[in-house]
Amino acid sequence: MKLAERVGQIKPSLTLAVDTKAKAMEKAGMDVVSFGVGEPDFDTPEHIKEAAVKALREGFTKYTAVGGTDELKEAIAYRFKEDLGLSYGLDEIVVSCGGKHALYNIAQALWGPGDKIIVPAPFWVSYPPMILLAGAEPVIVQTKAENGFKLTPAELQAVLTPETRAIILNSPSNPTGSVYSKKELEALGEVILKHDLTVISDDIYDKILFDDPSFFNLPMVDPRFIERTLVVNGVSKTYSMTGWRIGYLAGPKPVIGAINKIQSHSTSNPTSIAQKASVAALKGPQDFVKMMVTEFDRRRKMISERLKGIPGVKVFDPKGAFYIFPDFSSYYGRKAGERVLSNSLDLADYLLEKALIAVVPGAAFGEDGCIRFSYATSMEQIEKGLDRLEKGLRELS
Repeated sequence: MKLAERVGQIKPSLTLAVDTKAKAMEKAGMDVVSFGVGEPDFDTPEHIKEAAVKALREGFTKYTAVGGTDELKEAIAYRFKEDLGLSYGLDEIVVSCGGKHALYNIAQALWGPGDKIIVPAPFWVSYPPMILLAGAEPVIVQTKAENGFKLTPAELQAVLTPETRAIILNSPSNPTGSVYSKKELEALGEVILKHDLTVISDDIYDKILFDDPSFFNLPMVDPRFIERTLVVNGVSKTYSMTGWRIGYLAGPKPVIGAINKIQSHSTSNPTSIAQKASVAALKGPQDFVKMMVTEFDRRRKMISERLKGIPGVKVFDPKGAFYIFPDFSSYYGRKAGERVLSNSLDLADYLLEKALIAVVPGAAFGEDGCIRFSYATSMEQIEKGLDRLEKGLRELS
């Protein structure tokens, strides 16, 4: 059976590949410490789970509107207005089966052959494959650690062509934890407006911020961006609801209508009971979020200090999300027995097999010098994992 040509353009997610291998080792009885997949280790809050149970008991188990219930859209619009000061009508919002699904739908609705899409690196692993699957071309723009891994106006200007259609901005960032300031977005915005680009604002980590930075996206900074930006978010990270698969996006009516059309022929509606649970998440008490962020901050400070104490490791302090992305390139060229570790994939594989810690190679994110650690795990596991990391690195020759 011949596979479609598009399949050959993409590779499996390395983050999920690492997690799968780590879980297989755990199943075989090995004690693996995982810094791999990015999902909060907290349970979903009780009032959210109770809303799902209530929906089940009341028989809310049938199809809903393709793009989500009005009740959920109203809750989403409420959070946009309450938290960001942005006003969206129900016909400017669509609910999808996770934030990833929302982003995939955007690519299918907006891009095709000949289109070029700007993707600052380091980037979330799924952006380039989604662009490729739409028939478009991802244009990877390497950012610099000294700039906080954030795109500058000059870097953006240098890669623009008449075929450039859009730019993807992710703040706080996966994998770096970097956060764009209002001033930085204003400067980028001038270039974006000049070249009439569409903005995809991936805000999935917008509530997970440290050191008192304020969250901004381009529509908040400049109202001219409301009609040229698709804002993507979801309940997965903020409310520890990764498995519930509810993401959403807001933007201009014509694009939302097109995405609804695409979704009607792919997944149809998101799960009915997960939608009810998401209403409870968005409209209910928000104290869980503050508690979770406080704990993530405690872990962030500890893992950052420990990594800074390892010879040769360069650390950029994250300002958001729950990842840290240190540079381990000084260890490339060293040996594990007879094996030379040449890149981030080699080092990650060595650390999993010999030190029993799962990390994600920076190559997956477009920055081979670095390794991504998720600190969405307990302090005890972080301490144990870092002890193993230090020992594993000392054993290299």
